[in-house]
Parts: sequence; C-alpha cells; structure tokens
Amino acid sequence: MAHSPELAPELRGPRVLLTPLTAEHRTRLREIHREPEVRRWWQMPDDDWPDAAEPNTTRYTVLADGVIVGYAQWYAEPDPEYRRAGLDLFLSAEAQGRGLGTEVVRVLCAHLIDDHHHHRLVIDPTVSNTAAIGCYRQVGFRDVGVMREYAMRHDGSWDDGLLMDLLAREFVR
Repeated sequence: MAHSPELAPELRGPRVLLTPLTAEHRTRLREIHREPEVRRWWQMPDDDWPDAAEPNTTRYTVLADGVIVGYAQWYAEPDPEYRRAGLDLFLSAEAQGRGLGTEVVRVLCAHLIDDHHHHRLVIDPTVSNTAAIGCYRQVGFRDVGVMREYAMRHDGSWDDGLLMDLLAREFVR
C-alpha cells in the first residue's frame, strides 16, 4: 500500500483519537510543544511548525476526551530492501503518566503493521527519557543500540539516543 499522508485515516484507541493534523490544531500543538516537559525531549519548533511539509511523514493530532493532548507522526522508508516505518510523539504535561502514550504507540503500530504491512518499526528516544523507553518496551520495542551524541540539546550539548525497533511478530497488542 502506498503511503499518502494527505489521505491519512483517523485512528482510534480506547481513550485516544489520532486525527490528521489541520490548521485548527496548530496553536494548541505549538503551546504543548513549548511546555518544559515536552521541550526537554524535543527541540523548539521552527516558526512554520507544524505547517512545514515533510515528505513521507503523516502527522496526527492526539485527542483524549475531545481535547488536544499531543502530537504523533510516522514516516516510511520506501526502499524495499530497507523498508520500515518510524514514529515519534509527544503529549502535554497533563496527559503524561496516564498510559495515553502507550495507547498512542499501540494504535500507530497496529496501523503501520496491519494497514501498511510494515514488518519493522523504529523509534529513537533520548537515552535518559526512561518514561518513553518504558512505554515503547511495553508495546514490544527492543533496544538495538546507543547512538552516541545523537541529538543536540537546547544548550548545544549532545544527548545519546537509543535506537529501538519492533518486529511485527513481537508487537504486544
């Protein structure tokens, strides 16, 4: 199945709705992106975020109880020899610690495996982001290795990243 970001379906979990990102979501997502609990792991958004076009990336607004609580995205590597999908997400401070992140990851993984037939998914949290790493492990992601000095922090120093992957047969639904 071809990857077409502009035709992305809504994705539902028991408590979350992932809806394709629209201009109406921009202000709230930028507010969440600037929260200290989110900025700790994500760079400050560019002036045109989240409106900047990113080829092969499908972007979602995450809602819980009808309220915008975060952002999720996935991208595909189209080369058949290296085919895989990667994902990222963030949740507002008030949405963290409630299992919503794990639910978002499960919903996205099920979509990528079931609907797009990916056999391998990847994610790359900062090594010190133990909450995110724990979430990903609950879904079945495994550590592949540490990528040294992988992401630049706001102060110009470097954080190591943890490359994690999930094979479709290891997915914990």
